Amino acid sequence: MKKNFFKNQRVLVTGATGSIGSIIVKRLLNLNCKVVRALSNDENGLYELNNMLDKRNESKNNFLKKMKKAKIRLLHGDVREYSRCLSASKNIDIIIHAAAMKHLSICEYNPSEALKTNILGTQNMIKSALKNEVKRFLFISTDKVVSPTSILGKTKFIAEKHVINKNLKKKNTIFSAVRFGNIIGSRGSVVPKFLGQIKNNEPITITDKEMTRYIMTINTAVNLTLKVVEIMRGGEIFILKSMGKFKIYDLANSL
Repeated sequence: MKKNFFKNQRVLVTGATGSIGSIIVKRLLNLNCKVVRALSNDENGLYELNNMLDKRNESKNNFLKKMKKAKIRLLHGDVREYSRCLSASKNIDIIIHAAAMKHLSICEYNPSEALKTNILGTQNMIKSALKNEVKRFLFISTDKVVSPTSILGKTKFIAEKHVINKNLKKKNTIFSAVRFGNIIGSRGSVVPKFLGQIKNNEPITITDKEMTRYIMTINTAVNLTLKVVEIMRGGEIFILKSMGKFKIYDLANSL
């Protein structure tokens, strides 16, 4: 990645308090961006990001001064609300859209809510990006969009299509997507779940011994994201070639 690519760029990260979003924000703060806007509907997550700023600055300044010094803006809001998406993306150069409902069981039980966040939320961000003439829009997708059978996979598949199809029209904004596998150690993922079950002497819950998972580390995912923002030209779906894989049963036995 070019050292100066993000220098003086104004970047909005949605889902900024999630496992991936929060690391992207922290990385961007070290890349000389003009400003990083961190949008999330998780108030406590934004509070934790603010605590991270305390450690970075070692400052007792008030909240506004800390944000100004660190070149970050902590925005509470939901991608389901178009007006919030519009205001959050005003005067922004790059959008990294990571906000999503991602847990399979929660999405299955709340399909209409998954649709609102994953599809309508993405449409709101697309409309906002076009309205505000954002230069680059990168959508964080998932390998579960391939022949999707779950609500998660289906909603992300539709959202991905909306993003990619926006390149068919001559606009100032270019749109691309990057697909992730399972992020090892991310919040709510299988490794911390299994470790918790082992620690509490509980049975390890495996749906199918033959299930194969494609995996990547958080750092790999973040590196891929930032590289894609640099090289995207519009209409691409990026996938990491060297993604690892294993059977979920083998993982359980190893742990």
